[in-house]
Amino acid sequence: MTKVTSAEVAARAGVSQSAVSRVFTPGASASQKTIEKVRKAADELGYRPNSLARAMVSGKSRIIGLVVSYLENHFYPEALEKLSKLLQERGYHVLIFMASQNEDEIDQVVDEILDYQVDGIITASVAMSSELTERCRRARVPMVLFNRSQDGPGLSSVASNNVAGGRKVADFLIAGGHEKIGYIAGWSEASTQRDRETGFLAGLAKAGLELHSRDEGNFRLEDAADAARRMFSGPDRPDAVFVANDHMAFAVMDVLRFELGLRVPEDVSVVGYDDVPIAAWPAYNLTTVRQPANRMVAETVDLLLAEIDGERRGARKIEIDGPLILRGSARIAEGYET
Repeated sequence: MTKVTSAEVAARAGVSQSAVSRVFTPGASASQKTIEKVRKAADELGYRPNSLARAMVSGKSRIIGLVVSYLENHFYPEALEKLSKLLQERGYHVLIFMASQNEDEIDQVVDEILDYQVDGIITASVAMSSELTERCRRARVPMVLFNRSQDGPGLSSVASNNVAGGRKVADFLIAGGHEKIGYIAGWSEASTQRDRETGFLAGLAKAGLELHSRDEGNFRLEDAADAARRMFSGPDRPDAVFVANDHMAFAVMDVLRFELGLRVPEDVSVVGYDDVPIAAWPAYNLTTVRQPANRMVAETVDLLLAEIDGERRGARKIEIDGPLILRGSARIAEGYET
């Protein structure tokens, strides 16, 4: 069976072949009457435009490569859905690629993405080496980091203001009268982890406090649970803990309550970071710093498409402030306002 061609659609609709092309090209202009005639003829004939052929002619695939390293953290599935929907609204298709934090695997995935002739790349929860960044630059494929940042020039990024968020948590716990405050860190190579801890420690230091105890959860449930067991099993346990993201905070709360018999927040206050939907569930009712996902997604798409369209030169680093959301997992000082 031969495929229906645009010439057949043009003949059926009584328009030129170029008019058919304009109707099916995002951003191209055509009158409403022409659009209606062409789409009616296309439906009747079962015609589908050949996106790959159009890409070869125009030099643009209208495909965005979206790289993510893990989806266990509930923040990412929601954010990726928002990114995909917004890019589709702007006339782009999305290809999602999974990669670990292993440099060799990321290197391989970037090679694969470039083979698809993508117009741009968004990386979420992935750290990019300077070598990979330079390779994309040579290929003239713009890239934006989502929920990550990178030191040095040359690469745009969009994230929440993690330093400010960490400082807010410190101020909140101090205001609640806590003095033995612990921290369970995420993956040490992640900029989000480093910035949250930097802000948190700065907030404690400003009040003349030192961190009581520290352990690492690497942004993984099992590691976070083990960290909580080590931190809270001894006699000199913290009376509050800041956990570097909600995903780990849920595991920490489960260990505290169901293994160690501690009450949250009566015995231990727990604060997370992200404000994923589960944080509001009564089972956790987690106090947390909200990542402004809608704004982060919008800024990421605007940055990338501006680079693709040649409207902007030079990298930008955007940090968006997120509020502290007060719930029942942490003691709240009387009259405290965020």
